[in-house]
Amino acid sequence: MSILAVNSWVSYKDLKSLLELTDGNLASHINALEKLHYIEIKKQFIAKKPLTTYRVTKTGKKAFEQHIDGLEKLLKGPN
Repeated sequence: MSILAVNSWVSYKDLKSLLELTDGNLASHINALEKLHYIEIKKQFIAKKPLTTYRVTKTGKKAFEQHIDGLEKLLKGPN
C-alpha cells in the first residue's frame, strides 16, 4: 500500500520487483486489497503486450492512513 499511496499507477512488474514477491504471493495480496476496494486495477495492451496497473482508491488511502496513525500511536506508547 505504501508504494501505491505515493504513485498514481504502478505496474504488476514494478510491484513484484520492488516488493520481491513471488507471483502467487503478490496475487494473494492484490486479491485481498481488491476485495476490500482498496485498489483499482486497470488491464490494457501496449504494443500488443498486456499491462496490468494498480492504484489506491479513496477508501484504500483512508484505510492506509488510519493504519499508519495506529502504528504511530503504538510506537509513542502510553502518554
